[in-house]
Amino acid sequence: MMARPDSLFARLLGVFLIAIVLAHALAFAWFGRYGAPPPPPPPPPHMALDGLPPPEAGPPPPRLDGPLIVFGFQLITLLLAAWYCARLLSRPIRHLAEAAEQLADDLDSPPLPLAGPRETRQAAQAFNQMQQRIRGQVQQRTRMLAAVSHDLRTPLARLKLRLEQIPDTQVRERMALDLAEMTEMLDATLGYLRQLHNAEQAQNLDIQALVEALAEDACERGEDVGVRGQCAPLQARPVALRSCINNLVENALRYAEHAEIELRDGPEWVEVRVIDYGPGIAPALRESVFEAFYRVEGSRNRNSGGVGLGLTIAREAAQRQGGDVHLEETPGGGLTAILRLPRALTCPA
Repeated sequence: MMARPDSLFARLLGVFLIAIVLAHALAFAWFGRYGAPPPPPPPPPHMALDGLPPPEAGPPPPRLDGPLIVFGFQLITLLLAAWYCARLLSRPIRHLAEAAEQLADDLDSPPLPLAGPRETRQAAQAFNQMQQRIRGQVQQRTRMLAAVSHDLRTPLARLKLRLEQIPDTQVRERMALDLAEMTEMLDATLGYLRQLHNAEQAQNLDIQALVEALAEDACERGEDVGVRGQCAPLQARPVALRSCINNLVENALRYAEHAEIELRDGPEWVEVRVIDYGPGIAPALRESVFEAFYRVEGSRNRNSGGVGLGLTIAREAAQRQGGDVHLEETPGGGLTAILRLPRALTCPA
């Protein structure tokens, strides 16, 4: 069996050459069968000598030649060749695009197969090497921050013990708050990095039961959380979705001491609205609060608690499932965080 051309250029060139030769071959074959008929033979000599009229010739057969027929053969053949070449050229590009989307959601996604023309294999190999380097850098960053966190806990613990020796109560309380804030920031940063690196498979999830369970847990802790609306199950990643909704609820409770979860079901999208009647956020700052460690000056600031990662974690968890989180003003004052998820999971598993 003859090997196929190795490069994409050679394959495309070969297809077009075959198409041109085939178009001309079909045109010649057509003209050979349906072209101009040969001239009629002369009458026999005896019929001419007898003075008899020559026999009447029948109607000429239809002629199916001409430039339009040539153009039609070549056009149809070249169109088929162009369609095949476009498909051949777009297939590896489509595979690269799908792999890039999958890599954005899961660094542990399987590598691209090294198959196809030489250019495709080179691109796949470069893509796989890039994936390995990104995975290694993320793992190295996580290990580094984990080591820093572990090393910082020891001096922080010693500082907490030495605080008890400070006679000034006011100074001691301020320093204790600063140490608690540093510990909380370390824990939140490590949790955020672990969630980014967590690969979770999608499954059929009863989102209404999840929301009701979160509300019951909050009520057992003495929080005021209500649930209204109904929602059918959908394909989602349970741990990421639970983290997303839980961060939205905690954000509402931190600033308003009350949260209401509203479920809205639709044929294509599902919405989970976390509503509070607190101080709200100015429209110009509603996108900035999704940045990691962003501080809102004024009513919603670090004095109310938190390290500025809750909304960041919520949005990234939603985007890994093909959805998003955005903020709106609650009618009558307050903030409404809207989690919107597709019925069909659009991101790769």
